[in-house]
Amino acid sequence: MSTDTHKVRGLGASGAGTSDYIRLRVTAIALLFLVPWFLYSIVDACRVGYAGAIDWVAQPINAILLILTLSAALYHMRLGLQTVIEDYISKSGSRQALMILNTFAVMALFTAAILSVLKIWMTASA
Repeated sequence: MSTDTHKVRGLGASGAGTSDYIRLRVTAIALLFLVPWFLYSIVDACRVGYAGAIDWVAQPINAILLILTLSAALYHMRLGLQTVIEDYISKSGSRQALMILNTFAVMALFTAAILSVLKIWMTASA
């Protein structure tokens, strides 16, 4: 049974879970199309060796799709880990620390990956 007290104490549904749920589904749909392209393309590019893989990343359409794939995958990972942390870490301090670490780790991975792709793409264009 539920009373109106849970609304006053803030123990009811906050509504924040719905937006995270939708974001997870949108990134999953994007990854549904991007990951098969990525796997096929990267296997094909690696068959010709390191130089072929660099040439593959240097092509504009491949670089753009690679950036989109990395962005969607890392954002999806961040949201998924955030949900796990929120659901299973009971200590408030630990939860906040892990949430911050999750965000910074994803930001670092995103920055390194995107800068790597852009460097290859820009040096090949020059």
